[in-house]
Amino acid sequence: MTEKKTLKSIIPFTNPLLLALAALSYTLGTGIARYLGRADSPLSFWLGFGWILLLILAMNLLTVYFRPHNEPILPEETLKERNWVRAALFQISMALLGGVALFTIALFQSGINLISLIFATIIFLLALLYALPPVRLITSGFGEFTLAILIALLIPAFSLSLQMGEVHRLLGAVAFPLTALALAVFLALNFPAYKDDLKYERGTLLLRISWERAVPLHHIFIFTAYLLFSAMPLFGLPRALFLPVFYVAPLVLFQIYWMQKIAEGASPNWKFLEILAYSVIGLTLYILTITFWMR
Repeated sequence: MTEKKTLKSIIPFTNPLLLALAALSYTLGTGIARYLGRADSPLSFWLGFGWILLLILAMNLLTVYFRPHNEPILPEETLKERNWVRAALFQISMALLGGVALFTIALFQSGINLISLIFATIIFLLALLYALPPVRLITSGFGEFTLAILIALLIPAFSLSLQMGEVHRLLGAVAFPLTALALAVFLALNFPAYKDDLKYERGTLLLRISWERAVPLHHIFIFTAYLLFSAMPLFGLPRALFLPVFYVAPLVLFQIYWMQKIAEGASPNWKFLEILAYSVIGLTLYILTITFWMR
């Protein structure tokens, strides 16, 4: 395998779909500020956007770099290819973290507020704990919770606070159901890698609780999310802000059906499950973002 082909093989490790979720989540936070009439700092938006994307990209690559040595990085790799890829992953990750540092300096120069700084610190620490040993939350059984909290709560909170200098109850109204939905999605995404996770003894949430418990838990997370979305008008929040998320309900119901069929022993199509799961959380984030930005 040539170095060019080896470098090309690194692209999937960037996890572009997770990057897209992070971008949508960040834009959602600014959308809430815009809805409240307080999105008045385009510079802060772009500095924070760059900071988030570089950090999540570095996190994705570091999770691969710090894989245990008994786990392959590339299929049918040679020792030379493995060492070359590991070196490339490390160098790219360090360059990305250098970019994070530069964006951090720029945020300080632009006058970042204390709440945004607190959220940025928490996000940064969680990203490192997710990827780096000895903690490596990705294989501790808490990786799915970490990603759900990052995508549904912390990233939009960071974006919102950059614009407003504070958080608003609308953030909680969006974050709590989104966290439940994200947990369902990331739990479902464990299933395609179940055999490899079992083989290499990775401590994912699915392995911790077993697939027999994971499927009903997946359903509970989804029903909780939609119950919370439905209940928001009871707390005095406009129904029109949350009603559009129910456009995704057919996909959500199909995901529940698909997971139930897998639990009953049906032959799974893992690629389809991945597309379905990412579509559910991605479309929900997109619809919420568009709703807040257009109102």
